[in-house]
Amino acid sequence: MKRASRKPKKANQNLAKAKDAKRDEFYTPLPDIERELKHYKRHFRGKTVYCNCDDPKVSNFYRYFFLNFKELGLKRLIATCYKNDDPDARSRGVSKQAVCLEYDGKDETKRRLAGDGDFRSEECVALLERADIVVTNPPFSLFREYVAQLIEHDKKFLIIGNINAITYKETFRLIKENKIWLGYNCIRHFIQPDGSMFETARTFWYTNLDITKRHEDLPLYKKYNSDEYPKYDNYDAIEIGKATEIPVDYAGGMGVPITFLDKYNPDQFVIIGIDRALVEKLTGKVSRFHIKGKEIYARIVIRRKP
Repeated sequence: MKRASRKPKKANQNLAKAKDAKRDEFYTPLPDIERELKHYKRHFRGKTVYCNCDDPKVSNFYRYFFLNFKELGLKRLIATCYKNDDPDARSRGVSKQAVCLEYDGKDETKRRLAGDGDFRSEECVALLERADIVVTNPPFSLFREYVAQLIEHDKKFLIIGNINAITYKETFRLIKENKIWLGYNCIRHFIQPDGSMFETARTFWYTNLDITKRHEDLPLYKKYNSDEYPKYDNYDAIEIGKATEIPVDYAGGMGVPITFLDKYNPDQFVIIGIDRALVEKLTGKVSRFHIKGKEIYARIVIRRKP
């Protein structure tokens, strides 16, 4: 068990270092894009897709939609990228200028953007308004702001975010309200600008496109007993170590790992809240759950639907 725990810890540290340094230029491997997007093909027919954090020269998102334009039945593909001030950008084939590339299935039109290509800029927001679906790997350090913009403009989306984004107050509220959920797969490696691979902890696809997965019941087979399912010291719920161990005969609150959301079916479960917020509401103090005085890592409290 100790050996297995080192790898995620190292991956989390790698991601934290990159976030602190604001190094958000990670490219998503094409196989990971293909593996996820095969589940959403019906959503793209007749739609305009916007990849608003993607240099068309190096983006595998743009490449995927360009190569599968006719198969998906797309109406239009748009990609914009942020101005790259890295002096070595050109040698890597990356655009030094902020550019916009549009493709309608016949012709590609490329133009230089007037601004820096930031997704929050007026010209990029204008392109966002034209789009039906946004698909990209946004800057992890700006994830909250990025999602807020998509919600504000009522856009459908399929984007990548790290596992910790689940615990962000803003993101969790949207998950609880069933306005955003997790996709099918997770990603563990990204391509860095120098071509090397960058390992992270589990990184998820976040979407508001309806998928079959979120309507599939999680099979439950275990029976409740107080020895195997202890209660928390500071909140009235039982501890569940793994989502697959949720008891079939317990009707009260249950604390599950945040990765439970990868199996969450809103027809089967109700999300009550997340640990720190629930304890703060109850006691006035922000705290994780505890069992016999020992802190338990982030937990979401759920209840089975009757």
